[in-house]
Amino acid sequence: MIRWVVAVTCLSIAATPVRAADPVEIGIGYLGNAGVRPKLSLVELPAENDGVAGARLAIEDNNTTGKFLNQQFKLEEVRLKDNEDVAKAAAALAERNAFIIADLSADDLLKAADALRDRGTLLLNAGAIDDRLREQDCRANVIHVAPTRSMLADALAQYLVWKQWKRWLFVVGSHDQDKLYAEALRRAATRFGAKIVQERVFEDTGGARRTDSGVTLIQRQMPVFTQQAPAYDVLVAADESEVFAAYLPYRTWDPRPVAGSAGLVPTSWHAAQDQWGAVQIQNRFVKLNSRQMTALDMQAWTATRMIGEAASRTRSGDPKAVADFLKGPDFSIAAFKGRRLTLRDWNLQLRQPILLVDGRMVVSVSPQEGFLHQVSELDTLGVDRPETKCKLR
Repeated sequence: MIRWVVAVTCLSIAATPVRAADPVEIGIGYLGNAGVRPKLSLVELPAENDGVAGARLAIEDNNTTGKFLNQQFKLEEVRLKDNEDVAKAAAALAERNAFIIADLSADDLLKAADALRDRGTLLLNAGAIDDRLREQDCRANVIHVAPTRSMLADALAQYLVWKQWKRWLFVVGSHDQDKLYAEALRRAATRFGAKIVQERVFEDTGGARRTDSGVTLIQRQMPVFTQQAPAYDVLVAADESEVFAAYLPYRTWDPRPVAGSAGLVPTSWHAAQDQWGAVQIQNRFVKLNSRQMTALDMQAWTATRMIGEAASRTRSGDPKAVADFLKGPDFSIAAFKGRRLTLRDWNLQLRQPILLVDGRMVVSVSPQEGFLHQVSELDTLGVDRPETKCKLR
């Protein structure tokens, strides 16, 4: 009788299904501004989900791997309205998420980083390209996925010098962000041996270009603005505010190529990128969103995948373990750019190739051949270790 009871009990235990442990949930927040930034060209107006759409695609990728490691990734999006307290919003988002992908201005990113400094929340900057965020205003709890202005400027300068287009007519806009880009381009010219033969400022005086007489006005204005220049190889424009640069190609007084904010443009990503397996992610993105993948989308995708890669490699959802791995020497991420991307340990900037595009095609990819570095050719783009002013805190 006793043997029978024991046998029945054993069979009952064996027949009881073993319940798998609940998956480890890893929360990722996305913090950006409401609305979209207007563009000069009607065909380049960003979508409402610009940026976060890339993060959503990466969440799917993370969960594909995560299901084998009992990890589940979730994304929570918060959009800031005008004059909303960014520090308060970041703190509220951090209560539910150990990681936050930020698409914020430089000032707002610093407010969010300082508000979360003692919480152990890691921010991944997917939008702001200001060099000061990686230099004098760097923070130990912010990883920068977006390239810097200096990286973009260096990538362009390398190609122009490689082409032997070393004499630049330099045109700068009158807004603050235009001046920041201009500063990066001047530095790049000096760094790689180009010469600015003349610098001109395009003052933004307002006025509507989208009128019946707009094309006629532009066609008359741009040749006059660019005439009587010293001999030059290429016109380089610094116009982040998008006031004039898009009107320069085919309208300059002398028949010269245009680069910088129009013409040949440096960027972290473009819909025309089809090398190194990029067609695969481009097609998946279009299928999900019915539009092309932008640079901001790709930066958000990369940031989200970085978290997934670190969680996978550490087999952990612990925020500190994931953050430590991201900042450590063993971290790298594949991002359809021909080489694995790593972090600069002196300012937490993601090393990455920069695409040079003309609006329809990828013309080239920097760093260019012949620009050497003792550690990584990617460190020829942007501020290198000996130049850094960053003291992580």
